[in-house]
Amino acid sequence: MALAHGRVIPARTIGLTLLGLLPVAFLVVFFAWPVVAIVGRGFSAGGVDTVLGDPQTWRLAGFTLASAAASTVVAVLAGLPVAYLLARVKLPGVGLARTIVLVPFVLPTVVVGLAFRAIWPDGGVLPLVLANAFFNVAVVARTVAGLWAHLDPRATEAARALGASPWRAFRSVTLPALGPAIASAAAVVFLFCATSFGVVLILGGGSYRTLETEIYLRTVDLLDLSGAAALSLIQFAAVVAALVLGAMARRKRENAVKLRSAQVTARRPRGGEWWTVGAAVVVLGLLLTPIVSLLLESVSTSDGWSLAGYRALNTVGQNGALQVSGWIAAQNSLAAATDATLLAMAVGLIASVVLVALRRSPGGLARGMGETMDVALMLPLGVSAVTVGFGYLVTLDALPGDLRTSPLLVPFAQALVIMPLVVRMILPVLRAVDVRLRQAAATLGASPARVWREIDFPLVARSVVAAAGFGYVVALGEFGATSFLARPDAPTLPVAVATLISRPGELNNQMAYAACALLMVVTVVAVALIDRFGSVRGASTVGEF
Repeated sequence: MALAHGRVIPARTIGLTLLGLLPVAFLVVFFAWPVVAIVGRGFSAGGVDTVLGDPQTWRLAGFTLASAAASTVVAVLAGLPVAYLLARVKLPGVGLARTIVLVPFVLPTVVVGLAFRAIWPDGGVLPLVLANAFFNVAVVARTVAGLWAHLDPRATEAARALGASPWRAFRSVTLPALGPAIASAAAVVFLFCATSFGVVLILGGGSYRTLETEIYLRTVDLLDLSGAAALSLIQFAAVVAALVLGAMARRKRENAVKLRSAQVTARRPRGGEWWTVGAAVVVLGLLLTPIVSLLLESVSTSDGWSLAGYRALNTVGQNGALQVSGWIAAQNSLAAATDATLLAMAVGLIASVVLVALRRSPGGLARGMGETMDVALMLPLGVSAVTVGFGYLVTLDALPGDLRTSPLLVPFAQALVIMPLVVRMILPVLRAVDVRLRQAAATLGASPARVWREIDFPLVARSVVAAAGFGYVVALGEFGATSFLARPDAPTLPVAVATLISRPGELNNQMAYAACALLMVVTVVAVALIDRFGSVRGASTVGEF
């Protein structure tokens, strides 16, 4: 204990405060500082009032929010049956389904945009909404399945025994218990859709623009920093409002639920449950359609089938399109994703533990701090990658070693993107651990560290490993921030794909599609390794990845 003005400060409070400083410091240095610097430059240049008073600005904001909301609804509706399949069904092929649902999430946005444009050549609102939902079905399925797999089925069985229909038992018992995970997933999906860049750029064309594409246009093409700053402020305000509403929804539904091993809850479907399994299979089939088109495109040339694109990965492309070969770009992606995942897991896990402790503290101030910190951790998802990227270039030279020229710049940016996802995947399960288990262990003399090791970690280990794998594959496919920060002589694979697509020549096009196929293969291998890691460590419930 420590003394302050005659009052005794519990050692737990001191330790919690020190733990919370790490994620806060990370957010301040690598998010708040760069963003504030860019917004400040925009205000100093003047013209913000003009942009805010332009009706076109508010039409852009309205379209951004409406399209993001529509994509979120589609992703949630499509993701729930897949979550049920992953969490509660014991059938051959479920492991393959886990892999399939992940692949769309790691594809570079420009490639998905081209794949959907092959189906809808004129673009439009419908393909834009579906493409954004296509990306994010995995977020819903993985996040909800992480809690659903541990949900005690006896409450639902009791409701059925009392005469409730399957739908009423699901609506009255299961759905409220899954509420925090669904709300968390929906918040993440909404933020991803609201800040979507590559898909909107390709499918929206000149007719449909969002705040993100308009910020890019004004910053890069028009050098209108004041206009970009004004739009960033609107985007920021919309994101904060969405996060606050999401936090309020989660708080209303947040309860400690009984958790059981996934091995106990998974079984062969019965009766009407097969309809849910069928719906999940249909969703997986729809997710595979653009992927199969992509693979076929990678071996299709004007002269017929060919592996020329794959062979060209050992080169720099037609007419020297790249400064390094495709294989070197793949190695850069693996190295950056590894560094980013380690960093995001360290910061995200600490942040999750602190958030749960603050929310369960008896004082209103501590709970308020927890709510504020929860919202702050999600903000990086809602701010333009263009703003963050340019902010890095403007500010990070002030740090020792000038990070602007460091190879760690890309991992830091990627960690900032995936850290909110890590928190959102770990937090619902960590919050759902029954506090009475902790209290019983503490009453028996266990230290806080031992309570965490013996009670919390075994129950959340599945979500921790899932979050690490999820973060890794997201970092592999990250394009928005990386495209502004990766040096031309050290591109990641998604950046190399975008470069190849923008260059003329059939070989460059084939090489781009082959690189995308390679990225998918790398992702599948990473997922398989995570599964193997779980079984070696005896954590059989890690099968989610």
